[in-house]
Amino acid sequence: MEFKHRSVLLDECIEGLNIRPDGIYVDGTLGGGGHSFEICSRLSDKGRLIGIDQDAAAIEAATKRLLPFEDRVTIVRNNYCHMVDELKRLGISSVDGVILDLGVSSYQLDEVGRGFTYREDAPLDMRMDQRQTLCARDVVNGYSQEELYKIIRDYGEDRFAANIAKHIVSARADHEIETTGELIQIIKAAIPARVRATGGHPAKRTFQAIRIEVNGELRVLEESLGNMIHMLSDRGRICVITFHSLEDRIVKNIFKKAENPCTCPKNFPVCVCGQKPLGKQLTRKPILPSEEEMEYNPRSKSAKLRVFERISME
Repeated sequence: MEFKHRSVLLDECIEGLNIRPDGIYVDGTLGGGGHSFEICSRLSDKGRLIGIDQDAAAIEAATKRLLPFEDRVTIVRNNYCHMVDELKRLGISSVDGVILDLGVSSYQLDEVGRGFTYREDAPLDMRMDQRQTLCARDVVNGYSQEELYKIIRDYGEDRFAANIAKHIVSARADHEIETTGELIQIIKAAIPARVRATGGHPAKRTFQAIRIEVNGELRVLEESLGNMIHMLSDRGRICVITFHSLEDRIVKNIFKKAENPCTCPKNFPVCVCGQKPLGKQLTRKPILPSEEEMEYNPRSKSAKLRVFERISME
């Protein structure tokens, strides 16, 4: 299957990065290479782009798409949480910009065999990196009822999380749950008919929650975003696109802390903690897709973009 993915908030990201032709840029979620292609087209032969992705299909697709710029592109298969280590391995101590387009790609959703979609029957998988061992089947069949409840409640924000977890545990006592189709039927049975008739797909939130758990998406973001800010050169920028309220909250809080890291009590007349700001948020409120973009790309509807600029205080 061809790797297809419409780059969300593309123009807004390119503007946010404020690209320097001779700069070094990192696309930490390379995908099909849409954002990277636009970055590369603005780089001179002295500029450089490092593309990182953990999905083998994405690496293959992006390599082909970025072939016209192969003299200025380095592609690495890894999780973006290892970005700093990968850059050091390449001899790079600072970069002029970073972009992260979080969440699941259109290709991953559309390729039935990956088990991300709730619209087709497929083996329970949901791994973005198919080299890892933990998959959706392990979560659904191995996690306790309490663990499932917390995941579905927190990551899926589903008000029926407790009942869904209860139904999953009850069903797997009879036999292991192996496919997305089986899981969907279990979820449907746990949600009142009146809600199923008026809401969206009943499995959407649970599938989202399991996917986030399988791939450690929130943990990875929380543990690595601050390190990326430290890697930025003076006036370098980082653009992060989120698709989930918890992701957006993490980005917002990390950017806020980087802008104002002072830990002194508010009633102190001067700062004595010695913590210096790393830069400033360029987006007090997130940038949202235009009506036009949401019309031609419905998957962009929940997207939010935040931008941070590094400013050296030395």
